[in-house]
Amino acid sequence: MLFLYVIVLLCCAGLWIAGILEQRRHFASLEQIPTRVLVNGIRGKSSITRLCAGALRGGGLVTVAKTTGTAARFIHPDATEEPVYRKFGIANVVEQIGIVRRAATYRPDALVIECMAVMPALQEINQEKLIRSTIGVLCNVREDHLEEMGPTLDDVARSLSRSMPVGGVCVTAEKDRLHILQEEADKRNCRLIAVDPESVTDAELRGFSWFTFKENVAIALAVAELLGVERQTAMQGMWDAPPDPGVLSVERYVTPEGKKLRFANVFAANDPESTLMNVKQLEDLGAIRRPINAVINCRPDRVERNGQMGAIVPDLGAETVFLIGHPTKSARDAIPDGFTGRVVDLGGDRRDPEELTAAVLAELGPASSLVAIGNIHGQGERFLECLAELLLDDSEDPFDAVPDGDGLDQETMQIALPRPRVSVARPPEPEPYSWVAPLETPTYALRIPEQRDLARRFAARHGRSDDQSAADDPHHPHDRLHSYDPPQATRNQ
Repeated sequence: MLFLYVIVLLCCAGLWIAGILEQRRHFASLEQIPTRVLVNGIRGKSSITRLCAGALRGGGLVTVAKTTGTAARFIHPDATEEPVYRKFGIANVVEQIGIVRRAATYRPDALVIECMAVMPALQEINQEKLIRSTIGVLCNVREDHLEEMGPTLDDVARSLSRSMPVGGVCVTAEKDRLHILQEEADKRNCRLIAVDPESVTDAELRGFSWFTFKENVAIALAVAELLGVERQTAMQGMWDAPPDPGVLSVERYVTPEGKKLRFANVFAANDPESTLMNVKQLEDLGAIRRPINAVINCRPDRVERNGQMGAIVPDLGAETVFLIGHPTKSARDAIPDGFTGRVVDLGGDRRDPEELTAAVLAELGPASSLVAIGNIHGQGERFLECLAELLLDDSEDPFDAVPDGDGLDQETMQIALPRPRVSVARPPEPEPYSWVAPLETPTYALRIPEQRDLARRFAARHGRSDDQSAADDPHHPHDRLHSYDPPQATRNQ
């Protein structure tokens, strides 16, 4: 028996020593990244991460970024990106260790990383042990994950505040609970910067080829200003930054029966306040128009959220509500009794997606708008795949989509028109790879001319001559899709 105790004791001592060595190695990687920006909040974290990274790249800073939202992505200093591999498809905050180690191989000026912790204790560990951010971002406080961070919004605000850097700076666009955030910041000797969304002009917002909010842009501009990047330079970097896969978007389709459909993917805004805000923005811009129909995707592990989506149906002003996924009863029971529209239950987690899509399209009128809300995973993903197979509506569409007298000028109305879809050949699914070595699988992104000097700077830092730099390769012009080839020394680390 004593022998077994000795074995257990030695194993515990070995694990303890290994943990200390791993922590020291991780802290050494963090020290190689002088500026670390941790983006936290309820809604818009992925978009803000990309905006901040774009703004810093525009200012000539070597910047690495990582998003977690709809599709986790590792974004290289030249804006190329690749999916983050997860064993068994399970997300875990421990993956941040590998991300930091991999980012450190680029010797970047800044790392912008999205917080992936939900539990309050894990948020604090993510900040104090994994990222140790120098600049924190707390974008907003909304109704989501109340079972972990609630039950009240005040509790959510205090939980999110655990990611504030002690003795650092935190940027926020939150207004309603700013006083709570200020109290928490004072406890941590953290300087809280509250941005004004109205400081972002409509002209600056029109520079984006995708939908975004002034709050997100204002946060990114504040982060860029803290690092000495001029406003116009930061804006240009944000305009050139590729959008998140879950970004608010509208597509125009023609069904096999000849019906015209405007489809708004609002799955990423999966809390009531953000959902209503997004739909209102799209309607004000004329990107969607009446009659409006809604699809609510339900998930068994998000029953509370299903009910929240059902409760806002009257505020959406939807004529018909389609319930998909499982369990649809959680959303149907939450729809107020005063709702006068139709409710079509197409639920079932095993229902054929093509049959489901055909049933939805059959209920629509000859020209209507369809808004997808709730959560994208499950039947929502399969529904989107089926819709993507429809023909795009390339016909001329007059400006009567925007009601008369609403005050929108001609330039603003142009945002409401459908944007050309950029077709990108998707690379094959990557094989499992080491967190340290970048993938050998080709990645893809749009290169911008302003990144020529950045690529030269990065190449010079790693001892490569200008003629070896990918930025000067005549076979890779800046306006084409191509892969970024890291230095051999970086791949071998």
